Amino acid sequence: MLGIIGGSGLAQFAGLEISHRRPAPTPYGEASAALTFGHIAGRPVVFLARHGDAHSLAPHEINYRANIWALRDCEPLGIVAVAAVGSIRADLRPGDILIPHQIIDYTWGRASTYHEGPGSAVSHVDFTEPYDRQLRRRLYAAAAAAAVAVSDAAVYAATQGPRLETAAEINRFERDGADVVGMTGMPEAALAAELGVPYAAINVVANYAAGRGKPGEGISLEAIHQILEQAMEPVRRIIETLLASDDHD
Repeated sequence: MLGIIGGSGLAQFAGLEISHRRPAPTPYGEASAALTFGHIAGRPVVFLARHGDAHSLAPHEINYRANIWALRDCEPLGIVAVAAVGSIRADLRPGDILIPHQIIDYTWGRASTYHEGPGSAVSHVDFTEPYDRQLRRRLYAAAAAAAVAVSDAAVYAATQGPRLETAAEINRFERDGADVVGMTGMPEAALAAELGVPYAAINVVANYAAGRGKPGEGISLEAIHQILEQAMEPVRRIIETLLASDDHD
């Protein structure tokens, strides 16, 4: 079984043959939405809408611990997380798709570990590679087989949100080595690592980051929604091809 986390633009998965939905209570509270079980390309999947079914949860309001715990309890062979990002690089254009390989975490105040509280043992998870190497390779191979162009390496800057960034912040992220910026990549990836669940992401460039578009041109939320709507079709093709070509039973 493959776990899929849908973000902005993918609150539902077209082509998912739903068998049932189930509430997802955990020791850390309720997940963002009920888990949706079904099949894609004849293979079993469990789908979770990161922002809730009505897209009502801002990035800093998401119960990441409950989400990852609930998916882990389904015993998936891996989790593929889909998320929109802003591009810091001129060559990563709106509508482009990438499979990031690294993260820089700028978030704060989020519950970011399972190892805290009375009686909890201290644990230092190896986070050298925040995204599972094998799952990333499978995603890249699936993209190639589906004839979807993707960038197979990018550094993701995770910010707090819900506001967008300033141009000065984007300049700082570029100096730090980031290629794209988003609001939900952390602590999601770290929590999956703590639970030993292979985790990888598919990022869709929704817009140029602050100060990186045309001079004097702001960020249009309407344009972002249009880009995401168009880009989700190739994202679905990647996931369908991954499922059709690999054993995720």
